[in-house]
Amino acid sequence: MIGRFDLSDEEWAVIAPLLPKNVRGPRRQDDRRVLNGIFYILRTGAPWRDLPERYGPRTTVYNRYVRWGERGVWKGIFNALAEEVEDSFLFIDASIVKAHRAASGSKRGNWQKVLDAHAAVAQAKFTWP
Repeated sequence: MIGRFDLSDEEWAVIAPLLPKNVRGPRRQDDRRVLNGIFYILRTGAPWRDLPERYGPRTTVYNRYVRWGERGVWKGIFNALAEEVEDSFLFIDASIVKAHRAASGSKRGNWQKVLDAHAAVAQAKFTWP
């Protein structure tokens, strides 16, 4: 069964070469199925525990999502896909991100901590494996 959040064959052909290869350990779950599970969660906003069984074990999908983030795999995929499209930066827009009303700061001086945290993240370097 193909879900509406699943990668098409054309999309998979573009993303598949960008995924890590020669990974140690036991045989991995199918990357395409795991990616479809990750995209399902990201697009629906559902909790990981509500991941449909067709995407495999939710712990596998979650762990792959987190580990690839730590290794910079997502950043590499984003950069590679952004290079493919001439106007890619026109589509990157944070105006759709909703923030809690308390995200604007507080009366207790936490705003400087927020700015410091943003500065620390901006200094992080990501490398393609």
